[in-house]
Amino acid sequence: MCGDRVLLPTVTWVVERVQSTGGARDKRVRFIMKLFSLSVLHKATNKANLLKAAYDLSSFSFFQRASVQEFMTFTSALIVERSSHGSRSSVKEQEYLCHVYVRNDSLSAVVIADSEYPQRVCFSLLEKVLDEFSKQVDSIDWPSGSPDTIHYTALDSYLAKYQNPREADALSKVQAELDETKIILHNTMESLLERGEKLDDLVQKSDQLGNTSKAFYKTARKQNSCCEVM
Repeated sequence: MCGDRVLLPTVTWVVERVQSTGGARDKRVRFIMKLFSLSVLHKATNKANLLKAAYDLSSFSFFQRASVQEFMTFTSALIVERSSHGSRSSVKEQEYLCHVYVRNDSLSAVVIADSEYPQRVCFSLLEKVLDEFSKQVDSIDWPSGSPDTIHYTALDSYLAKYQNPREADALSKVQAELDETKIILHNTMESLLERGEKLDDLVQKSDQLGNTSKAFYKTARKQNSCCEVM
């Protein structure tokens, strides 16, 4: 058996949390946060540039968090790079959905959530974040900005506030026209890739991933294949 798993878009992690029962033995239970990451990027001609990001990695092992965060950054950038201007897309991978909104001015945002989180609330969040970000950060700084140089501090509070979709939806009602907007659904990460491209190759070539993360990726892919066979 492979145990409980948390499946990121590009990698599988075994995650358990100990729940105290007050008895002689504690009970291990699966724990999944609704939202894992929220990021703002700029879509250039051949590359997406990360401007700001917030993460909730509390459900992952302390020793895995650095690699998990790197993979979330890698995945968010890859989705923006492969999405068209003026588009809204959702990429499904196992029990997760990565929602992306790329504006016509190249400003983009991605939120990684579990598949149960309401899609329309995710896109409401992305629209709100991009609208606010574009008002606070001059567009001249988007192409060359980085998390260290961009002064925008609201992502962490938005990520925390939107963990409960019911409260978030009450606080920020989705515009009526958003319901009529076409949202492209990709069933796997591989569906974003061009013919002949392989996700494994992109991972190995990525400068956003350290050697430790790439090693974890290889191990997780092997474990995932084992689970599928079993």
